[in-house]
Amino acid sequence: MLNARTPSILLIFCCFLPASLSASQYHESEAGQAFVSTMAQDYGFEAGRVEVLLRDAQRQDAVLEAISRPAEKTLEWHSYRKIFMKPERISQGLEFMAAYAAPLARAEREYGVPPEIVTAIIGVETWYGRYRGNYRVLDALATLAFDYPPRSQFFRSELEQYLLMTREQGLDPLSLKGSYAGAMGYGQFISSSYRHYAVDFDGDGVADILDNPVDAIGSVANYFSEHRWQHGEPVADQLDAELPANSALLTSGLKPNLTVSDYREAGLPVPDSVDDDLPARALRLNGGEGEGKHELWLTYRNFYVITRYNHSHLYAMAVYQLARALKSGEDLGGNRKDG
Repeated sequence: MLNARTPSILLIFCCFLPASLSASQYHESEAGQAFVSTMAQDYGFEAGRVEVLLRDAQRQDAVLEAISRPAEKTLEWHSYRKIFMKPERISQGLEFMAAYAAPLARAEREYGVPPEIVTAIIGVETWYGRYRGNYRVLDALATLAFDYPPRSQFFRSELEQYLLMTREQGLDPLSLKGSYAGAMGYGQFISSSYRHYAVDFDGDGVADILDNPVDAIGSVANYFSEHRWQHGEPVADQLDAELPANSALLTSGLKPNLTVSDYREAGLPVPDSVDDDLPARALRLNGGEGEGKHELWLTYRNFYVITRYNHSHLYAMAVYQLARALKSGEDLGGNRKDG
């Protein structure tokens, strides 16, 4: 549980909140009553049941603190990388790949997503299922839906999706736990992603990504496939070159809007194996403390697909580098795991 002092921006938000919201009495607020009406009129929920759920939901200040300072927006690459590229995360990832080799191989056959990419996602998100979140999902989503104005509309929609998901899956909405943003299970799917991309990969009749690693593997692979992962295409290449921070080749936005040929024509040493017409985006990352420690990467369409899971190039690079380490079968000390 986070206990840091509430950032000043959150104090500003709180100044504009009605007393009922500050007291976590969401069911009595105007926004809460509108939510109850939506769930009853649009989705056939019993209004009284939804009111009971909102009455039970507890505002979590730690959730507001966490969402105000995500690592993807506060850290440089060299610090962010250290969080995920740890010897134990790599070795335990290799163990996960060995334990679930069959479903990982089947996921690649059916969805085209390599085992190391699926494993890296689960490794980055939950350390292979070891840390799936300690916040009650109802509390996290209600807090963000009614007490976080910058994204209240999005999280109110996710709260709708959560109630729909738990009804469809026969789950207790009061008991599930997840991240501060309401993400759940091995792959940390938010409620809408659970409903759209979770699959029953082991054939037991239930799409369980909360506790079933086989279903989680299939669901992550399905997510990537639905977001147009291209089997066999590269993800990223580090280039032995430099670009100034103001270069026009360093485009904004996560989606690549140049092609490999644009970077070749500018003289960058792109590997010969990469097609000229492949969409590409150059990234200049701070690889270490001090001046002159920048890394230049050329990222491709599949790198962009990784950012559909988490809209951050730092996140995507962490997943890619962990996947690369898992594929090589070596830990950070260069020691190869047997088998």
